[in-house]
Amino acid sequence: MAKKTKIDQTILVFKEIVGKHKISIPEEGIPKKPVRKLIQFFQNISDARVQKKVEYPLHEVIMVAFLAVMADACTFVDIANFGRINQEWLKENFYIKHGIPSHDTFRRLLSIISPRQLQKATVAFLLDNIKVIKRAFNIESEGIKQYCVDGKTSRGTGRLKGSDREVRQMHVLNVYDRTDGICIVSEEVGDKTNEIPVAQDILRILDLKGSIVSFDALHAQRDTVCVVIEQKGDYVVAIKGNQHELQDEIKTFFTPQRLKRIETGMSNYYESKEKSHNRIETRKYYLSSNVSWLVELDAWKGLKSIICYNVHTEDVNTGKITEEVHYYISSMKDVLTCADAIRGHWSVESLHWHLDVNFLDDSMEIIDRVAAQNFGLLRKMALSLHKLIAPLLRCSVRSSKKHIGWNVNALIAAFRVLDEDIIAEVMSSVKA
Repeated sequence: MAKKTKIDQTILVFKEIVGKHKISIPEEGIPKKPVRKLIQFFQNISDARVQKKVEYPLHEVIMVAFLAVMADACTFVDIANFGRINQEWLKENFYIKHGIPSHDTFRRLLSIISPRQLQKATVAFLLDNIKVIKRAFNIESEGIKQYCVDGKTSRGTGRLKGSDREVRQMHVLNVYDRTDGICIVSEEVGDKTNEIPVAQDILRILDLKGSIVSFDALHAQRDTVCVVIEQKGDYVVAIKGNQHELQDEIKTFFTPQRLKRIETGMSNYYESKEKSHNRIETRKYYLSSNVSWLVELDAWKGLKSIICYNVHTEDVNTGKITEEVHYYISSMKDVLTCADAIRGHWSVESLHWHLDVNFLDDSMEIIDRVAAQNFGLLRKMALSLHKLIAPLLRCSVRSSKKHIGWNVNALIAAFRVLDEDIIAEVMSSVKA
């Protein structure tokens, strides 16, 4: 792949522009263009019902459910209540013409929608609007993308409401586009398989050219990195006990003396320091492209470097110091790019944290797997949009959800930021 060492971060640049210019989007009526675009994406989802007997069009049901999740709805009852309370507002602004169904109807319809079709619609809408934002805010793409792969279990799906009986929890493998802040793939891991083959199947259909794929240690598999290289991508993979021989080799290589030499040489060394939450973290990255001695080098396709990542943490209040050492392999030789990718892998963990803390994913007691997957997709779509709204409202994602929950007109800001003409007008006033 081409030598581009900077990982693009569209959402971060967007936040910086909004903060620097104190940009705000006035709530002067919802723009029709992005609303109609979303309706079109939802209309492309197949409806398995007998059409002559349909009372509530499927795209209207999905639209109400999505807007309700944006406004902090966590259950099907919440969705139905949101619809009834805001029925006239929804009719006026989102073309909801056929009324609001019961919570049982919302549950039933979300259980017959193909998760892959809903995922295709939601991701396409988000990616389309990321392009709008890039053009409107003049955000250039000069570097490379990073895709972070990690699994998440929805623990509430392993409980039957009102019963002590446990069922299998739903486990989903997510591929998170750190650059654009979008979960581009969410695939359920079935009973008779695990994350590893599911990840390999997903990577085989992705265009990875000009991209870095990062994994935790579970995916430190020869076949997995082979797929990444065959798809023209690069990788950074954590190495732990499941590859104990390789881990021992790398650990033995990075002696204190060799780490000192790398640090002194500087070209393969990078250090960063950050203070937050009453902790001071110093991160040190040591890279070596001397890998010819690895016993199974040929088995790891594209392997060009090994990395030692040291994290030194000091608690400001207690003075307690902790040290962590992690090891990685990579198909790249640039220490800055590898360090950025290693640190950036937390973005998929941040996705899971938001889903649990702000969207109560672990409390989701939906036994129907299809309905649970679709509810999860709506949550991820809502989270991506909240990350765009929050900077404009000068608040966190959690506060953004509350803001919309208390005042649905705040949803207008979400769709106005997706209208290129409105953004152009706002930006022109900023430049003036």
